[in-house]
Amino acid sequence: MRRSLLAASALLLLALLVIFWQESRKPKPIALTPVLTGQVEYCLTCHADLPEISRSHPVQTFGCVLCHGGERLALDADLAHSTMRGGKNPSDFSVVEASCGGDNCHSGAAADYRDHIQRAASSIQATYAGAIASLRYTFGAQPDLTARLGIYAIQALQSASGITALAAFDPARETNPAIRAFAQDCLYCHLSAQPLTGDEYSRFTGCAACHSPDLTSPPIPPSPLPLGEERGAGGSRRGAHTLTAAIPYTQCNRCHNRGNYDLRSMTFVPRDDHPTGRLSDYYQPIAQFTRCEWTLDCVDCHTRAEVMGDGSLYSSKKEIQYIQCRTCHGTLTELPKTKTLTDPDDLAFRLAFLNESAGNFESTWHLEVGDTILVTEKGEPLWNIRLLPDGTYELFGKATGEHFTFLPVMGSGCQQKADEQASQDCHKCHAVER
Repeated sequence: MRRSLLAASALLLLALLVIFWQESRKPKPIALTPVLTGQVEYCLTCHADLPEISRSHPVQTFGCVLCHGGERLALDADLAHSTMRGGKNPSDFSVVEASCGGDNCHSGAAADYRDHIQRAASSIQATYAGAIASLRYTFGAQPDLTARLGIYAIQALQSASGITALAAFDPARETNPAIRAFAQDCLYCHLSAQPLTGDEYSRFTGCAACHSPDLTSPPIPPSPLPLGEERGAGGSRRGAHTLTAAIPYTQCNRCHNRGNYDLRSMTFVPRDDHPTGRLSDYYQPIAQFTRCEWTLDCVDCHTRAEVMGDGSLYSSKKEIQYIQCRTCHGTLTELPKTKTLTDPDDLAFRLAFLNESAGNFESTWHLEVGDTILVTEKGEPLWNIRLLPDGTYELFGKATGEHFTFLPVMGSGCQQKADEQASQDCHKCHAVER
């Protein structure tokens, strides 16, 4: 009896030691009460090592649950993650309104510049309406190239193009086998699509497809600058838990420069070359471009309205793309359009702050009231380009931090005809040889 009691006591002691050991291995709960919710959450118990997603989304203000969802009081990982929105990506279009929406966030009023979700959802990158219209027209399913269908049905916020709505593209209703093959084999690049496998295609869906560079392979290094030009500090931040407005061209490449679609076989044909420098990597070999078009990043030229949409629905990217060489360089008879900043609440200051808040480099670019910046033909501020006192222009690379200076065409001795000042005309003399 005594031995049985001792054995039972030993087993109980051992069990207690095991429980104590297991409990001691569990992380100590870390409570966070975000300013915007006022509700305690324990996500940092396991995720304290994650970098802050951006300086404009501080964890002390937003927390984790407001954007990601999940069970805020749970300490068990499976339970905590059971109600997360979008898995690891709360910006996926299927959940983005619940994660990123709201009047004070990204689905507010256009007048307050808070209609990001509405504009992005109607953009050509999201609807894929241009590709769908082109294929259906090519194979006789519609009489012209005007978009009628998109990846999903959507109403336009405004109608600059004349298109007020798109119906959902339903491959089952198509009779041409080529269009069905297109739907099966070629719908990989719109913002709702899961990407192809491989590092060169690595991206998320929704807003994070652009704003969260998940660069699993080293980016192509920038080419050496000419003598006298200065390179800024840093480069693009890497990693999944990152939101940035300083989007490197390598992220745009995830969709726009990985290969071509073969219309005869309805298959995607990836690039078979292996670029070792930025010049070869930036554009496909068939493209014609000038030096600034590969030295800069896509976001240095293309505006937020071009890339994210302006609320209208379009049949092709050509309809929304309006930035030309003359936007920055002017023409033989006109200087580029400018605007002197007089209001400290001007949109240009907000855009500059958001880019600096990306945290990708120590910014050496600070706008001030009184600065004269370039604007587009639509009046959008090109906040990263300003006029210097000597009449030259200074450009700040949003993704690299590099500084460049350039001169206007007017007074330069350019021999191009005065009525031939489009980008295609500039290419006649300034195209880069590779």
